[in-house]
Amino acid sequence: MGSSGLVKKTNGYLGVTEPISWSGPSEVDVLKTQELEKFLSDAGLYESQEEAVSREEVLGRLDQIVKVWIKNVSRARGFSEQFVQEANAKIFTFGSYRLGVHGPGADIDTLCVGPKHATREEDFFVELHNMLAEMPEVSELHPVPDAHVPVMGFKFNGVSIDLLYARLSLWVIPEDLDISVDSILQNADEQTVRSLNGCRVTDQILRLVPNIQSFRTTLRCMRLWAKRRGIYSNVAGFLGGINWALLVARICQLYPNALPSMLVSRFFRVFTQWRWPNPVMLCNIEEGSLGLPVWDPRRNPRDRHHQMPIITPAYPCMNSSYNVSSSTLRVMTEEFKRGHEVCEAMEVNKADWNTLCEPYPFFEAYKNYLEIDIAAENEDDLRKWKGWVESRLRTLTLKIERDTFGMLQCHPHPGDFCDKTKLFQCSYFMGLQRKQGVPSHEGEQFDIRATVEEFKLTVGMYTLWKTGMVIQVHHIKRRNVPLFVFPGGVRPSRPAKPAAADGQPPAKTKSQSLAQAGKVGVAALSNGDKTAVIMDESINRMALVTDPSGSVQVPEGSEKHIPPVPACGTFSDKEAEHLAMKPVDGLAESGTGLSEAAIESKKRKLEAVQSDCSPIDSKRLAVELKETEHMAVKSPEAVANASSKEDEALAIKKITNGSPTNPASLPEEIDELEDYNMQVPAQKFEAGLNSNSVELSAVKEIAIAGTIHNDDKSIIGIEELEPMELSAISSSAPASASNTQRKPLIRISLSSSVKATGKTA
Repeated sequence: MGSSGLVKKTNGYLGVTEPISWSGPSEVDVLKTQELEKFLSDAGLYESQEEAVSREEVLGRLDQIVKVWIKNVSRARGFSEQFVQEANAKIFTFGSYRLGVHGPGADIDTLCVGPKHATREEDFFVELHNMLAEMPEVSELHPVPDAHVPVMGFKFNGVSIDLLYARLSLWVIPEDLDISVDSILQNADEQTVRSLNGCRVTDQILRLVPNIQSFRTTLRCMRLWAKRRGIYSNVAGFLGGINWALLVARICQLYPNALPSMLVSRFFRVFTQWRWPNPVMLCNIEEGSLGLPVWDPRRNPRDRHHQMPIITPAYPCMNSSYNVSSSTLRVMTEEFKRGHEVCEAMEVNKADWNTLCEPYPFFEAYKNYLEIDIAAENEDDLRKWKGWVESRLRTLTLKIERDTFGMLQCHPHPGDFCDKTKLFQCSYFMGLQRKQGVPSHEGEQFDIRATVEEFKLTVGMYTLWKTGMVIQVHHIKRRNVPLFVFPGGVRPSRPAKPAAADGQPPAKTKSQSLAQAGKVGVAALSNGDKTAVIMDESINRMALVTDPSGSVQVPEGSEKHIPPVPACGTFSDKEAEHLAMKPVDGLAESGTGLSEAAIESKKRKLEAVQSDCSPIDSKRLAVELKETEHMAVKSPEAVANASSKEDEALAIKKITNGSPTNPASLPEEIDELEDYNMQVPAQKFEAGLNSNSVELSAVKEIAIAGTIHNDDKSIIGIEELEPMELSAISSSAPASASNTQRKPLIRISLSSSVKATGKTA
């Protein structure tokens, strides 16, 4: 599958549908792909040969270590010396390293496969841990045995390793073990199934793409684009590495002979039109013979809540992206549209790869933000506290969506920012705006004070705390965003906007928007979206203290201005039709085609007339120009190209508008997945606005008892949180509208702090 030759059109194909196009690359595609590869190289995405050799040596050394470890374990269990010599353990890789898209300094996701007599709790996390701790090559050793996917993180000769363990129901692990067969899961516990899933999915992806090299280059580009545009983080509710790999693999299936430059363009073209929650699948979903649950929205109510299903191709097939919320889906959908527009501009040489991957100006995009500040007493405590808080931040987005019935949208920044003047502190940010396209009501308010208090209560349930761990939540406006989030600590100046005749800012054209995007207020979105999470389990009881605070009322704003009504006036359809009947400046009235030069001449005249803001000529020339363009002389090549684009558009529409055509794609036949709309009707939201809000006490002391385990898996990029944990009804309804306000408000009381004290009230 990894050959560079063209894939021939046959009755067989990879994927659940036929490809959209079997066409091979053009000369332009070859040139643009070369430009893309140079762009990726200049961006520093490829490791040096020296680093590649170092990684291979580390993996070889690690494989030797686990083989010695399993022999020691077997000997300690009292097995015969012959059995001890036959005992074996084996190292596998997965993730970006296995896919071949890792960059310099990236972690290596590894899996240790051991026999049935080597336990996870005693042998892996105790015996192997102790062996590694005694080695001078090993540093920063951090076991996380209670994680959803138990992991041991460390550095070996400077190379970061995340090591998982899978305990198979075999007495001896063969050196040629094939973990892709489903029987490997027989009698395996849940942790082993989850641990094996990473390797099995990665290997299956490589089997299901028609050209591995094109897949890798395309995936490198999409990962860079997603990081710079701020949508690379499954912990924050966006997509992580495995999700982007699955999406790119699907595009490779739909265009099996395309080069990376075209695959990137088609990625945006397809997913701009995709009708979520229709799932993205690389192969049919099979139930298997082991009875493990698979993704199926007809049988599993939880699966119906998923906003953006991206299904893993290995048994048991699961949704890899159930962390996505309606707010983060909105952000990604808008980014897909922007990417599609930039790629269209690239086709006519009006944009380049730098334009596509310009960093998203997060701190210029919204008028209102939430700032979440955390602190600890030392670096190690801060790292642990960060891991816990990051694993809970996504729930704040879900809670706000729930309590405002989807009317207040959130845009979480996937990274964290540190004020260098303050030790052991960092901050997170979230943009806020009213749902676009929904009419606002006079005096409408969004009171999310109780929502934020509930979130802080959830964060306060972290039982592995240490003294000094604090979280504070503030509401800030754009002009008050702290300077440490900007490069160099300098707030960029905002260019003055020329006013239109009505005094409102003029609407931007698409080309102007593309040229300006990412050039003002750029945040370093590519950093800090993956954090190792290590927790101390010595404490399981704490007290939550909320400091006094007052409410803050600010006008709620959106990120975009509504385009103003043109000052030159408007005309009815009949007037426009009447004006269009009159020839202008020798415009041919016959049905003959016009040259491109004639069309350009008409365009220049139209622009000249519009610059003088003449309503009659502007409207008339606009109508006649449209007719003129239809009469343009088209070459046979242009006609064929247009026909090909129409066929492609129809094929994309067929694939994106419904479920896979193969009825076997799900365990049982299903004609089309319903668009499960989980949003509460707007009428209920409006009714909720009239209810009374619950005032929060100035000081709360809440004693929290019980054991809450840390389930954060950001180390290995596997999601755990499910929206169902937010199904409980909020303790307060949105605040009633204030008749004295003219604009919708966000009422927030967010300056309180939470401290983990370890004492019961």
